[in-house]
Amino acid sequence: MAGSNGTRLALGILLCCALASTVIITRPCTYTLSRTILAATGLNPLLIYCAKDGSEARLSQGDDANEPGGGGRPIVTDVLSCGDSKLPPHALPPFQCCPQTPASDTRVTNFTFPDPAEPLRRRRPAHDASAAEDMAKYERAVALMKALPESDPRSFYQQSRIHCAYCTGAYRQAGSPELPVQIHFSWLFFPFHRAYVYFFERVAAKLLGDPGFTVPFWSWDVPEGMRIPPAFADEASPLYDPIRNPRHAPPRVVDLDYSHADKNYTDEQHIQLNLRTMYKQMITNAPLPSLFHGQPYRAGDRQRPGVGTVEQRPHNTLHVWTGDISQPNHENMGTYYSAARDPIFYLHHPNSDRLWMVWLELDLDLDDDSDRPRHSDFTDPDWLDSSFLFYDEDARLVRVTVRDMLDMGRLRYTYAEVDMPWLKARPLVTPRGTGPPHRLKSVSVRFPVWLDAAVTAQVRRTGKPRSQQEEEVLVVEGIEAYSADFVKFDVYMNAVDHEKVGPGGREVAGSFVSLKHPGGGGELAVQTSMRVALNELLQDLGAEGDDSVTVTLVPVEGRVRIGGLKIVYMTE
Repeated sequence: MAGSNGTRLALGILLCCALASTVIITRPCTYTLSRTILAATGLNPLLIYCAKDGSEARLSQGDDANEPGGGGRPIVTDVLSCGDSKLPPHALPPFQCCPQTPASDTRVTNFTFPDPAEPLRRRRPAHDASAAEDMAKYERAVALMKALPESDPRSFYQQSRIHCAYCTGAYRQAGSPELPVQIHFSWLFFPFHRAYVYFFERVAAKLLGDPGFTVPFWSWDVPEGMRIPPAFADEASPLYDPIRNPRHAPPRVVDLDYSHADKNYTDEQHIQLNLRTMYKQMITNAPLPSLFHGQPYRAGDRQRPGVGTVEQRPHNTLHVWTGDISQPNHENMGTYYSAARDPIFYLHHPNSDRLWMVWLELDLDLDDDSDRPRHSDFTDPDWLDSSFLFYDEDARLVRVTVRDMLDMGRLRYTYAEVDMPWLKARPLVTPRGTGPPHRLKSVSVRFPVWLDAAVTAQVRRTGKPRSQQEEEVLVVEGIEAYSADFVKFDVYMNAVDHEKVGPGGREVAGSFVSLKHPGGGGELAVQTSMRVALNELLQDLGAEGDDSVTVTLVPVEGRVRIGGLKIVYMTE
């Protein structure tokens, strides 16, 4: 036995030396070493990580480049690094999240764009009569995917596991096996889900034998689409999921500000609140890439650095609104690990993807005289070179980078235009609801503080003149929440009496929304931050010249602790 161990160790050392000196791989993580060889050597495959310049892979030498502030590297997942998922208590089976394990000699291929001669595929809103044929095809595609063997990476079962693996810590960061990969609450949210829907759509098109097929989108941001599409309520349809909130079946109007308690609103009141929520999240609070997308997340960083506006609301709130709150973790849609088990997931996320496109084009639509900076995506190579793994329509394992997902034209799809009345839904100031700091009640607050009741504190502004390209931002630091909780709290600005301000009032600067996360109920496992843009808000509240602002944090649901408040100036 000792001789066997010695031989194994010697082989591992020889292979390690050979790799360090000779192995050059044409692109990150396109491995030529088989799983069998790695297993025989006893080497940890997680030691192999992708080079930032995309030209070679090498063994980690234990340097500090993966540490926050150490220069950073892109987030990379390795086909060999998917392991046990961290599921919430009382999770519903199946419990395995990792996608189908490839054969030992399977190569990871690099993403290639579709033929530019392909017709441009147009995704259409599910509520529109023009999308009736698309909905019928989608229903058939889901039936075909569900009929495939569960071991087929194109099956509906395997497709749902992709999302689960990327949000439950099943994948580990290549080069940092102690750190999980989490594609929510950071700048990875939009590009990951764009890639996810892209491959799902192409799998469906191949099974249908219709290369022009597109998934429709659930346009919950416009009044005509603010209901679950009727096809999903047909119990005889493969689109039906019995694990949904039965009270929210069509024709119930969605609530983009939902927090488990249904508001006693008319349909028109719900629609107006939804439009104001959309305005806040797409315009007021999203002037900069890191506010819209979420905070930077690099190799070596702790997960969930900070959530973007649309991911928080309406994306998270719609997940919870759709899921079944009678289930232990609000399955299916209401929690990350099971959300993709519901066929409506694949119509929910194209609308979020469409809003990314809309956000980039908003400068042309607002038609106002403001000095807003033009919207643009990040140019940071750590974002552009972050990568994910998917199976394509031919069941090939493909590595796709963020930069691969930035040009919808090259991906050969686009979205049909829909009216966006939320562009004109700028929230109104509550009459007699706002006042200068000396009129507002505040107490001395010693952070960190548990948010068991409303907390009001004055936050001093920097006092320096703000340039036209700077955004003044309130940072809610050190947010810690129990993983087993759905958490929501509202942030009010200069509110004389927050209880008299309606959910759509201008004084509601923003809302923090977090779904239940994987982990034990006794863990403060959610550690993150929140940012609220202030330029437009201060203008509407008449507070641009004040030395400070009064911030009121109001708990809505869940246990949460706040580390502090501060105001910073940001440019990007």
